[in-house]
Amino acid sequence: MTTTAKTPEDLTRLFVERANAGDAVGLAALYEQDAVLAYPPGETTVGRAAIQAVCEAMIKHVPHFELEPLTPTIVNGDLALTGTRSADGKGGRVQVVRRQPDGSWLRVIDRPEQH
Repeated sequence: MTTTAKTPEDLTRLFVERANAGDAVGLAALYEQDAVLAYPPGETTVGRAAIQAVCEAMIKHVPHFELEPLTPTIVNGDLALTGTRSADGKGGRVQVVRRQPDGSWLRVIDRPEQH
């Protein structure tokens, strides 16, 4: 099993795996240190430590996640735009991700709910 995202799309799979394992530390590790998460709804969470705290609360309220259909990834150098369609078909999720010096990818901006 891959522990780092080798492609931008790997981040989605790793997020679902770690969320389902109840691993808030692992979820936060998918984000850059100063990443921005548009969650909870209507709020902005900034920084890996704050994202970890939000993830801890989220996995208590949502005990199981399903892998959703990916939308086409757009890559421009070391940046990429990734996303998924929500399982209920009523919205989507989008992320800006960046290639790291070791070649792995991390989330920089994450909007998990978009209706």
